[in-house]
Amino acid sequence: MEQLKQAIRERGNVLSDQVLKVDTFLNHQVDVNLMAAIGEEFARLFSESGITKVLTIESSGIAPSFMAASTLGTPLIFARKKKSLTMNNDVFVSSVYSFTKQETNDITVSKDFLDAGDVVLIIDDFLANGQAALGLIDIVHQAGAHVAGIGIVIEKSFQDGRKLLEEQGYRVESLARVHQLSEGRVTFVDELTTTKTK
Repeated sequence: MEQLKQAIRERGNVLSDQVLKVDTFLNHQVDVNLMAAIGEEFARLFSESGITKVLTIESSGIAPSFMAASTLGTPLIFARKKKSLTMNNDVFVSSVYSFTKQETNDITVSKDFLDAGDVVLIIDDFLANGQAALGLIDIVHQAGAHVAGIGIVIEKSFQDGRKLLEEQGYRVESLARVHQLSEGRVTFVDELTTTKTK
């Protein structure tokens, strides 16, 4: 998605060969026009999948997921990282390890919101090692629901997340696939393909 890649080039900040900071438009300050375009693209990609629910993890996945759910006309559910006092024990729970924060969180979704008949689109802001996506997949399976696919805003293709998910048979659609973070610059996977075909 060219609009997203342009935002990454112009407003992203490469902190290391592993870390891309995008807090100017995605996960601290939110560019609502860009999120609307991202949501429309996810909705287009999964328009024939019969999606009944969109699922993400708080908080960075909420903005793009909200826009996708709005376009698809479905509810958005976000897994909580901390259990609310208003939630009873009737929840689906999965453990997710965050490499960025170096910690494991139990994520929870109320059993009121996912049913066995649901067809679920999982959306997250980043795909690196695939742990967040696997945690959400686990919750969908606990509900007896079906995972239609996984929508990722930014994929770090130099890490194993996509391979892990695709080996388990899941459809992964990433809007920007980063090949490399080096010397303050982002290289995208499709740029390599374009270079090779010239």
